[in-house]
Amino acid sequence: MVRSMSVQRVSILLLALAFSLTSCGFPRSPEVAPPSAKSPAAPTPPGLEAFYNQEVIWRNCGAADCATIIVPVDYAEPEGPTTKLAITKVKANGEPIGSLFVNPGGPGGSAFDYAKAADYIVSPEIRDNYDVVGVDPRGVAHSSPIVCLTDQQRDDILEVDGTPDTPEEELQVVEVSAEIGKSCKDKAGALVAHMGTIDAARDLDVARAVVGDPVLNYLGKSYGSDLGIVYSQLFPTNVGRMVLDGVLPPDLTLEEVSKQQAESFEVAVNDFADDCATQSDCPFVGDGPAIAKQLRDWLQGLDSKPLTENGRILSEPVATYALLSYLYFPPSDYAELRPALSAAVADGDAKQLFELLDARISRGVDGRYLDNSTEAFYAVSCLDRPFLGDKAKVQQLAKEWAVTAPTFGQAQAWALLSCANWPAKATEQPPVITANLAPPVLIVTTKHDPATPYQWGQRVAEQLGNAPLITWDSHHHTAYAEGSECIDAAIDAFWLSGKLPPAELICE
Repeated sequence: MVRSMSVQRVSILLLALAFSLTSCGFPRSPEVAPPSAKSPAAPTPPGLEAFYNQEVIWRNCGAADCATIIVPVDYAEPEGPTTKLAITKVKANGEPIGSLFVNPGGPGGSAFDYAKAADYIVSPEIRDNYDVVGVDPRGVAHSSPIVCLTDQQRDDILEVDGTPDTPEEELQVVEVSAEIGKSCKDKAGALVAHMGTIDAARDLDVARAVVGDPVLNYLGKSYGSDLGIVYSQLFPTNVGRMVLDGVLPPDLTLEEVSKQQAESFEVAVNDFADDCATQSDCPFVGDGPAIAKQLRDWLQGLDSKPLTENGRILSEPVATYALLSYLYFPPSDYAELRPALSAAVADGDAKQLFELLDARISRGVDGRYLDNSTEAFYAVSCLDRPFLGDKAKVQQLAKEWAVTAPTFGQAQAWALLSCANWPAKATEQPPVITANLAPPVLIVTTKHDPATPYQWGQRVAEQLGNAPLITWDSHHHTAYAEGSECIDAAIDAFWLSGKLPPAELICE
């Protein structure tokens, strides 16, 4: 399963976006209506009163207020060990009608840091009317982070050959995959079994209550949509104005997610090649299909003849991940990738590719990683979607997936072994996704999103029944605040007034 890049995009760019939001055929509501106007107070789950009623001490932390929330490690044993969650609130510029909780994805992305970028992630109208709140999920970033992998181990994960073609290379994949689980079992403590999305959703409801909101108004991007969907199933009467952007269905297995992502990113490779054919700085020649083949051949050639840069090795898996990290974004971002590829392909100079990759994966120039997103990614993913197969199963899948996804299929298949070795199993099964007592949830998709394919949004909209689906005909990963006035206007109107957009709204 490929990690979301939305957090890196915000932290790298922190662009001063000018949100000039117009109606684009979907009129804004003339009035702002509080989301809780007709909502009863949400009930407190029995036995959890101490957590729901806790008093928190807010402190100033720059342009925001920050606090710590206490939650049980295991909700089935609320009198047992506890863990701390970091929460931040960026106050509304005007009189708030409520709080808007945000999560940027991952799993492993920091909602705490994301909320602090409130001026860049929501429109001025939303800033005027909502406090923007971010809670780091348990074990992530500022919330008692699990740290169980060394910097060298994280480099090993990146560098291991995900397309092994010898018994020795296969053994390396098996050993690195096993080491992830073993190291986290030894170092992560009790959270290793309690970092799944169900626990995170229960934490989110505690945070909602502690902040003082009767319902949860929410923006969940990428994996954040998974968290929002699970929340809506566990606490349907507590759902306020919820927007799920770049949808990850909770009921897909790890095999289904990995295969469909590999195929979707394969389409993105071809799109990159088509665009490259029109650019003067493209390092390859010919039309799109010819360039796609040359790119794959160059990547495969690094298996036997890798490039080196300051003691680091640009091997096939490292270069492939550098490429993949740019396929999350629209063709306008390819302008950064092409010169780096040209230097590597034509001159054997890997410096620019390493710089681009390190920025995407939060690796400092000194070789130290700046967050715990790798550990958090595996912890959440493997608890939510365990892999019950073995090496023989992976070998079979790698052959099959290479047919429909020649660039990424084999690597995605071999990556499954990481979850085969996770040292704990989820204590709760994920809820069945159905229409329930929750009010309508707004589903947002982009037509050519490689990380959360379009059909995933369609799937969840159908499962929820009363969830309008709005689509942006774009290559972006997620849609809100990414440049579409039509999308932004529809979502803002929903948050401000509760008014839903037309069914099947399509924004060009």
